[in-house]
Amino acid sequence: MQILLVEDDERVAAHVAKGLRELGHIVDHQANGRDGLYRAVAERFDVIILDRMLPDMDGLTILRTIRATEDQTPVLILSALSEVDERVRGLRAGGDDYLAKPFALSELIARVDALGRRATAAPVEQAVLSVGDLSLDLVGRVVRRGGIRIDLTTREFRILEQLARNAGRVVTRSMLLETVWEYHFDPQTNIIDQHVSRLRQKVDRDFDRPLIHTVRGVGYSLREPE
Repeated sequence: MQILLVEDDERVAAHVAKGLRELGHIVDHQANGRDGLYRAVAERFDVIILDRMLPDMDGLTILRTIRATEDQTPVLILSALSEVDERVRGLRAGGDDYLAKPFALSELIARVDALGRRATAAPVEQAVLSVGDLSLDLVGRVVRRGGIRIDLTTREFRILEQLARNAGRVVTRSMLLETVWEYHFDPQTNIIDQHVSRLRQKVDRDFDRPLIHTVRGVGYSLREPE
C-alpha cells in the first residue's frame, strides 16, 4: 500500500516507517501539518496515518480539510490525547480509527492493514486508471494504449502510476523521487529524466498524440493534449 505518515516526532516516524516498509509498503513521511496537508491533497494514498498534534497545523484541521474535498481515504489518528472526549472528536472530524500513544507497532500495523482491506473492498473497476486511450490495471499491473499491451519495468510502471493518479496535474521531480525512489533529498542526478525518457518511448512513440508532457523546470504531467 501507499501510505502517508504525518508525524513530527522523528523517532516515532522512523520506527513506524521502517516497520511498514519492511512489509513492502511505500511510506511518504511528512513532519509538519502544512506539508502533510499538501501531500494528502496532491496525491492519492491507500491509508493516511495522522498525528493529532503537529507544527503549523493540527491533525484535526488537516482531517477536516481532507474530508471537505470529499476524499474518503482511510485515516488513522495517532495521539497522546487518549481521553474518550478526544477520541470522539477525532472520529467525528472524519477519522476512521484512533490509536493512543504510546502504542505497539504490531497494533498499528494491524490497524493499518484493516483500513487498507476496507478501502480495497471497492469495485474492481476503481483499480483501473485511464487517461485517454491509456489504461493501467493496478491489480494485474498491465498497461495498454489503444488496446495494445505495453511492457514496462517495475520502476516505469510506478512512475506512470504516479502520473495517472494525478492526471492533468503536475507531478514534480521531488514527488517522484519520494514516491518511486523513496529519496527524501535530491541526489543531483538525471535519473528521473532518464526513466521518463524511456517511458515516453514506450507510451508515446507509436501514437499520434503524446500523453506525457514535460513542465519545464518542475516535472511532468499525464494528460491528453488540448
